[in-house]
Amino acid sequence: MRKAALLYNPESGGSRQRQRELESALRVLRTGGVEADLVPTQTAGHAAEETRRAIASGCDTIFACGGDGTIHNIVQVLANTNAALAILPLGTANALAHDLKLPLKVMAAAKASLQAMQRRVALGRVTYNDLLGNSGTRYFVIAAGVGVDAHLFYKLHTGTKRRMGMAAYYAKAWHLWCSYPMTRFVAEYTEIVSDTSHCAEVTELMAVRIRNFGGILQELAPEASLDRNDLRIVFCRTASRLAYLAYVTRGLLRLRWTIPGIDLSHSAKVSCHYRLPATPPPEQRKIYVEADGELLGTLPADITVVPNALTLLAPSR
Repeated sequence: MRKAALLYNPESGGSRQRQRELESALRVLRTGGVEADLVPTQTAGHAAEETRRAIASGCDTIFACGGDGTIHNIVQVLANTNAALAILPLGTANALAHDLKLPLKVMAAAKASLQAMQRRVALGRVTYNDLLGNSGTRYFVIAAGVGVDAHLFYKLHTGTKRRMGMAAYYAKAWHLWCSYPMTRFVAEYTEIVSDTSHCAEVTELMAVRIRNFGGILQELAPEASLDRNDLRIVFCRTASRLAYLAYVTRGLLRLRWTIPGIDLSHSAKVSCHYRLPATPPPEQRKIYVEADGELLGTLPADITVVPNALTLLAPSR
């Protein structure tokens, strides 16, 4: 790491303490011999623009100073480039930071980055219809979801976690989850181990790239790994809310229960679409798509994996 840009949203969190932490991290990097600057951003589009500008100016490392949403926006530009992604965790969940075993304190993370190693990993990629019906494509580094979880992101406003705190956020998410109609859709995929094609009707699908989400989820998809060039797919064939709860509990306790109606598979591609008839469903029956906790749009969706697509700056494993 020779030259770095630290991208952050000065409105996120809104605390002077956060600004002081970032300035201290900046001093750590400069003392370590890195040419570094803080770069404020206001929107996702602005963050992408500043990322491109930083790479064009010779930055070999881009720090995402925020949570998984900030990382997601920056990854859209860093994908398939030689610039490395580094993280100063300032978000609510910090799932990727947990998986990479990064220090969760800003100063400690900055110090760790000076000794970190570059690690080239695959990215997930999802194509979908945006909320206006136009086709879109996004990369993801953590997970993509279709169905129940994406419906929650559709219903919850962008700043809910920050305004309400995680406890209230989970309470509201629980209420919405209990009222979700468990609409079924079709998932088609080829299992890597057996090289056989499958078609399933499911109420939820997760394509996961990381092992440890931190927080209450912990190990949501056993055997998922950034070191693999595939997706760990969680298929929920059941409409039972108790089965969903049992599966989350399994992840929390890191157990290996078999939950009837919930299966896992390794695949490099999964296609999701509405059940027949193929006419556009009414608003309340739309099935939503999310990636890295960001609402993207609706079905149909193709989720694939792109090998060797992103350089991460992370502690040595």
